[in-house]
Amino acid sequence: MAFTRKDFLKTTALASLTGAALGISDSEIEAAPGSTQKIKPKALKAGDTLGLVAPASPIYESSVFDEMLTNLQGLGFKLKLGKYVRSQRGYLAGTDQQRADDLMNMFRDPEVDGIMCIRGGWGCNRILPFLDFDVFRNNPKAFCGFSDITSLHMAMFQKSDLITFHGPVGKSKWNKFTTDAFKQIIWKGETPSFEIPPTDTRNFVINPGTIEGKLLGGNLSVLVSMIGSEYLPSFENAVLYLEDIGESVYRIDRMLTQLKLAGILNQISGFVFGKCTDCDAGENSLTLQQVFDDHIKPLDIPAFYGAMISHEDENITLPVGLSARIDATKKTIHVLESAVV
Repeated sequence: MAFTRKDFLKTTALASLTGAALGISDSEIEAAPGSTQKIKPKALKAGDTLGLVAPASPIYESSVFDEMLTNLQGLGFKLKLGKYVRSQRGYLAGTDQQRADDLMNMFRDPEVDGIMCIRGGWGCNRILPFLDFDVFRNNPKAFCGFSDITSLHMAMFQKSDLITFHGPVGKSKWNKFTTDAFKQIIWKGETPSFEIPPTDTRNFVINPGTIEGKLLGGNLSVLVSMIGSEYLPSFENAVLYLEDIGESVYRIDRMLTQLKLAGILNQISGFVFGKCTDCDAGENSLTLQQVFDDHIKPLDIPAFYGAMISHEDENITLPVGLSARIDATKKTIHVLESAVV
């Protein structure tokens, strides 16, 4: 006979009552398998030291690297560069071990308050076996990035229970929109409601409605590359947020099909796709909206397209693993709890 969620709740309640009868506190009762104790990092502020790492691809142009340093210093940060942050090995920023060592050393370094990836690209999946997830758990720090950094966000939440931040990388365009959203979440610990600017008309409702759930997701291509690994968390009752760049519509179709066949789409309670930048339909293609109608609409969950989650200039910052409410009718994402302490 299947063991249902209702059975689990009854068993948990019975265990609590039994513990009380025996004089055992709740903290002494072992957590149920799969339970998550969220670990929040401290808020960042002006004057803090930001560690810069390149866990995926490098920045090839020295002028772009220097501009990034100027922009981050302009935010009020002191900067500490990883030993291999300027390294180049083809499309990777050094060897797998070097990139992993830089990341681990930043978390171990007591002088470093927060950590930012300089860019995405490719390579984070390759360093996952080299990481010590106990170090992340025992040294919680604000960790930020997007695109290929999706691998690290998912793995850190799954293995370390650490709340990380799907947000700008060092070389992002630090315009007012992106900077304000970053500071709302990581500096001020606010619980903002993120809206699509009225000037941005590239959005549509897939299914109307409102739902709450933990925020999980990131880059679609990277996410599907992790399916079947030990580093992907459960998406049960999650709000799945996605974005991508340079993918033909049939590839988006293929990857959503992979999420469906893996059982992930049937677990989620809400769905948000940010921008799919340069995702051309081409001749004899379904439209992107038709693909969402095929895969997401039948789930009958609140869902919309067009949030400011993308490879474009204006982006919001989302706390990975924390609760949010999405209103698909209004196309908003409301973070429900502070992500920092």
